[in-house]
Amino acid sequence: MYSFPSIDKNKFGLYPVVDDVLWIEALLKLGVQTVQLRIKDAEQPDLELQIIKAIEFGRYYNAQVFINDYWELAIKHQAFGIHLGQEDIEIADLQAISDAGICLGLSTHDDNELLKVKALNPSYLALGHVFPTPTKDMPSQPQGLENLANNQKLAGDTPTVAIGGIDLSVAEAVWQTGVDSIAVVRAITQADNVEDTLAQFNSILAQPRAELKIESQTKTLG
Repeated sequence: MYSFPSIDKNKFGLYPVVDDVLWIEALLKLGVQTVQLRIKDAEQPDLELQIIKAIEFGRYYNAQVFINDYWELAIKHQAFGIHLGQEDIEIADLQAISDAGICLGLSTHDDNELLKVKALNPSYLALGHVFPTPTKDMPSQPQGLENLANNQKLAGDTPTVAIGGIDLSVAEAVWQTGVDSIAVVRAITQADNVEDTLAQFNSILAQPRAELKIESQTKTLG
């Protein structure tokens, strides 16, 4: 049985996913407390340097910085956290990650995947993709709000983050499903004013939960 550290849920609200360490530095300076470095090109010349700097920024700002995919480099440089997709779970050395005391987040795309990886006792579960997204080639269909809410319940006590096509127009509806965090990509990296966009997201995530009529919201958003 694996044992991964718990995340700090007080820091687990808005969760930007970015592809360059410069974004990590800029967002942590603006008060973001959880962020992920997701570099798709494994042959990128400065890959290891970017990971090193991201980890260092996380320590400096006392933030939860997750490294996507590159678990060996993350262990080597003592990262706070690692995020793995479904295709990486089978090949990564989960025992080595556990032994290193590194937080682990795992992607799920439906209830079957969720229940399977929940048994691994990860630090959090990513539920997605909620809406269509062009940032990653997804083999699965968008979950939508109803499935997201159901999977949130299946996750039980494991912290959750909703991901996939989420922007300010749908963030409130996503938040009301009960997830612990909302991951965003283009909503931040393509924002006209990043600081203002962060403030708007944080305002939404500060709202109390309310009973959400998932069916009507789904029809409105669809």
